[in-house]
Amino acid sequence: MAESKLTISCKAVVIGGSAGGLDVLLKVLPSLSTSFSFTVIIVLHRKNSVDSTLESLLASRTKIPVKEVEDKDGISPGTIYIAPADYHLLIEPDLTFSLDDSEKVNYSRPSLDVTFESAADVFGPELVGILLSGANADGTQGLVAVKKAGGTTVVQKPETAQTPFMPQQAIANAPVDSILDIPELIALVNSLNKPA
Repeated sequence: MAESKLTISCKAVVIGGSAGGLDVLLKVLPSLSTSFSFTVIIVLHRKNSVDSTLESLLASRTKIPVKEVEDKDGISPGTIYIAPADYHLLIEPDLTFSLDDSEKVNYSRPSLDVTFESAADVFGPELVGILLSGANADGTQGLVAVKKAGGTTVVQKPETAQTPFMPQQAIANAPVDSILDIPELIALVNSLNKPA
């Protein structure tokens, strides 16, 4: 694994997951630095119902501002953004978000692939894509796009995943820089931070 790649300049971290991914985030968020020099974008497969439960739950685990994205929101460093239920989340070149309710991708909306691919287009080599536990192959093509754009790709160690299929598919089909357990994921994200 290319550990030296983890010292790159980072403007955004995109974290995607499905079944079991939320459990990982609930362990990771309390251990992160309280201020980021970059943006964190989280895409989790979730039920279609519109509620703010996820935003409230994640916000309760960190002092970092957590916000569920609304269409045309600007992207600011030091904030954790969450894809809303039942919308694809895209990152625009002017560093705003857009929401899209087009067809599901990999049976999912939001789709990890859609967000990872648009983030790769915008942030290029300054993007870190992290794929967590899940039960389908969504996210694999997104990691391919992140790597093609020069970014860094990270996958949760399948042995530590509640549902290992998603990380296993990525490892088998995408260029993965690092395969990490949860403490290593925490260390990685904290290492990306740069003093103000």
